Amino acid sequence: MAKIFCVANQKGGVGKTTTSVNLAAGLAKLEQRVLLVDLDPQGNATMGAGINKASLAASTYHVLLGEAEVTEARQRSEAGRFDVLPANRELAGAEVEMVELDSRERRLKHALAKVDGDYDFILVDCPPALSMLTLNGLCAAHGVIIPMQCEYYALEGLSDLVNTIKKVHANLNTDLKIIGLLRVMFDPRMTLSQQVSAQLEQHFGGKVFKTIIPRNVRLAEAPSYGVPGVSFDPSSKGAQAYIAFGAEMVERIKTM
Repeated sequence: MAKIFCVANQKGGVGKTTTSVNLAAGLAKLEQRVLLVDLDPQGNATMGAGINKASLAASTYHVLLGEAEVTEARQRSEAGRFDVLPANRELAGAEVEMVELDSRERRLKHALAKVDGDYDFILVDCPPALSMLTLNGLCAAHGVIIPMQCEYYALEGLSDLVNTIKKVHANLNTDLKIIGLLRVMFDPRMTLSQQVSAQLEQHFGGKVFKTIIPRNVRLAEAPSYGVPGVSFDPSSKGAQAYIAFGAEMVERIKTM
């Protein structure tokens, strides 16, 4: 049975897609069967995995509207050695079209249930907003991975996200829990980063992942080549950190 995790944060530009793509590739390197679901109309995770979003015959949009099965829409990321349920701008229209549909917030959950036995991990890259798409991700997931930068504004947004997750847990998905907070784009030279990191550990304790993802140029370059950073330059500090994070995730789900 697959463990389904949302990578979510209502704040934009915090490394959700970078984390989704590289965690998927890191888990694949650890011989895990992985499906990456792109739930963002920008389709950045699709492109980052090496799949052309402009030429999709079927996508997340068609799956959510019941026009295609996951098995028909998924594609293989040869660079990352994992499967992708791809997305493009069409997905933005799903927000409006799902309003009329039955159990609209559970469309993704029902679709993924049909491929549950094909994977060890299903990772969902959510858009940077609390939309119907994000809600579908949260309703389908067993847990949420929250990537965040160690800066003041990130702390402000975190309390909103935690409250949202509590509401979804109470009303729509009692399985949902926060798996952990992942510190990304971390610069140890900045005093503020160290202070916020210490605050997170003090307040959230064991919910903060031990792995810290450093600010890394090679990770930033990789998407332009359509290759996950973990595969683009496996020896870089960023790639090594995401592989270590994958190993930490495998260990953490054993205690879930």
